[in-house]
Amino acid sequence: MTAMVQAPADAQQSRISPSAARPARTWLVILAASAGQFLVVLDVSVVNVALPSMRADLGLSTTGLQWVLNAYSIAFAGFMLFGGRAADLFGRKRTFIFGLGLFTAASLAGGLAQEGWQLLAARAVQGLGAAVLAPATLTIVTAAVPPGPARTRAIGTWSAVGAAGGAAGGFVGGVLTDLLSWRWVLLINVPVGALVLLGAAIWLTESRAGAGRRLDLPGAILVTGGLAAVAYGIVQTEESGWTAAATLLPLSAGLALLGLFVAVESRTAAPLMPLKLFRSRAVTAANVTMMLCGSSSFAMWFFMTVYAQNVLGYTPLEAGLALVPSSISVIIGSKLAPRLMARAGAVNIAAAGALIAAAGFGWQSLMTADGTFLTTILGPGILMMMGIGLAATPLASLATAGAEPGDAGLVSGMINTSRTMGGALGLAVLSTVAASRTGGSTAPADLAAGYALAFRVGTGLLFTCAVLCLLWLPRRTEQPTGHPAEQS
Repeated sequence: MTAMVQAPADAQQSRISPSAARPARTWLVILAASAGQFLVVLDVSVVNVALPSMRADLGLSTTGLQWVLNAYSIAFAGFMLFGGRAADLFGRKRTFIFGLGLFTAASLAGGLAQEGWQLLAARAVQGLGAAVLAPATLTIVTAAVPPGPARTRAIGTWSAVGAAGGAAGGFVGGVLTDLLSWRWVLLINVPVGALVLLGAAIWLTESRAGAGRRLDLPGAILVTGGLAAVAYGIVQTEESGWTAAATLLPLSAGLALLGLFVAVESRTAAPLMPLKLFRSRAVTAANVTMMLCGSSSFAMWFFMTVYAQNVLGYTPLEAGLALVPSSISVIIGSKLAPRLMARAGAVNIAAAGALIAAAGFGWQSLMTADGTFLTTILGPGILMMMGIGLAATPLASLATAGAEPGDAGLVSGMINTSRTMGGALGLAVLSTVAASRTGGSTAPADLAAGYALAFRVGTGLLFTCAVLCLLWLPRRTEQPTGHPAEQS
């Protein structure tokens, strides 16, 4: 995520000319913004292997443990559109620094928590900081690098670093929990966040788009409340089932709030999410497919981690080490995608990535209680994450290719929202699927059967994602100027 260099007064503020910054500085900016993205994605999964230690230390219930994950994910996804629009209106550098500062402070509070509620509150504030920060990172990249191969490479770097954050969660969490304590899965963000803040202050130059426009606060409240309520309802299904009042009430309330949000956005003069964006086939299709992709990939890390520990008997550190090859493969896939896109097109690479990931999920669904590292973790893990890495970059590129300068942060926020919200909802749904098979049993064979069923459902989701890529995503996109973009 490259930073933006201030343009002359008579130029578009959100654009940067190739001569405005040296390539070395440009990549330093990408490094700073990508590091911020790494942190926020890392914290979606880093606490997984630390949950048993958190429960023992803070006396959390089973539901409380679930909310250690979901408090972060729901706040992250729910406030993402708000963060994207704030980046456009208040400045990308200012928003980046504010979000990262809030995230870092909340990490410190969570690491020092003495009660379960304190940890959950800190995780929710972490998610809010992440939601403010994350859209600014992709906006900085797309606005600082001109359209073309250079921007595609920059988005590939952004995708790879973000994917590495999700991939590294299990390993980092395992190392810190085994060698230090669970608190360090949160405290590690403090020194890293401080360094990234320093780099952002030095390398980023302020820019914004949409001067004179106001932030749509009613829209922000409605969409955040709606997404959070829907997510809460999905989470409740694991404990209460789909027909219980505890599930139906928040789901109904969330859908009602989202419906009211659409009505408000269609009438307000400066909407948080202009509905006209959905006239773009690329934006709509890329967000839907990214949501499906995220619903599988986030759940993959959770189930692989608990399978390694609860079924195969790995320690947190061993479970983290076992997932290192998968972590590397998702980075390789993300970095290969731009080169392959230039030859085969973004749509074909996105579909191929989804199919490769589906093959890995199908292989993983054959897991048993006596599985080996090679056949139940290494092989399928590499396929799953290589495919996810290949799919993520073209989807992000297609979604942002035709955005107007004033909507760049919003469109970036939308694609992040789709991935994260898909992950939160997918984890809740697939956890319910697994629980329906295990029936409450903790026997290794039953747990393995439940996890396997979740992977079979994930296979179907990814296959659907591939079909949508081929049938729905446009082969060519339009630039804001109206000229055709590079063939995708």
